[in-house]
Amino acid sequence: ENSYMPAFMVGLGYGQSLSHMMNVPLQVFAHQENHILAALRELKTIPKDPFLALHLSGGTTELVYCHYKGEGIFESHIIGGSKDLQGGQYVDRIGVAMGLPFPAGKHLEALALQTTEYEPLPSSVKEGWISFAGPCSAAMRRISDSMNDIEKSNLSRAVFTSIGNALEKMINYHLKNKPVKTLIAVGGVMSNSILRHRMDHYCRRNHITLHVAQPQFSVDNATGNAFGAAFLEEIRG
Repeated sequence: ENSYMPAFMVGLGYGQSLSHMMNVPLQVFAHQENHILAALRELKTIPKDPFLALHLSGGTTELVYCHYKGEGIFESHIIGGSKDLQGGQYVDRIGVAMGLPFPAGKHLEALALQTTEYEPLPSSVKEGWISFAGPCSAAMRRISDSMNDIEKSNLSRAVFTSIGNALEKMINYHLKNKPVKTLIAVGGVMSNSILRHRMDHYCRRNHITLHVAQPQFSVDNATGNAFGAAFLEEIRG
């Protein structure tokens, strides 16, 4: 896995050394590509038509336009995302402020699943870019020491709904310029059942095929790395 981050460069160095010592091919993938490939693993191929990849995690909120170049290679360009807080940061800040353990995603999801009623939070999207800072501040203002479980559940549901609203607005904007038939949804936050359900309904309405990694693989992209390498070996073999 290749990236500008020092931790990934160490991994690349080990990979190069092992490749040389064991006399096996070295396939290099970017961090973003591995997440995308983790979702494509069950498809067992890479779409030949252009597709969108939504990456939602604690450190990333990005919409990536991907175009197949042949021989197992696809180019990716970030066309949208968040201008401030990332999706996972938004979830964690609200969860921790309500007294939940960090990381708060699973705990906030458990609360949100206890209700379908909530007081809506805003969602801000301008020219295809999300701002989670405003909705997060609005959610923070609702938190108090005297909150009961029902109020916590309602706020949790509102947080995930506001994220879903923002994602739909962002994707709608970019679909006008870059129509696609396939959406790949990846990253740790996409293991959330509410958001996965939301994206599934959105894609059905818009006649888009949705591919998501299984929840455990939304977090761990090592399977994407392995699948990508095996796929390239098969194509080039």
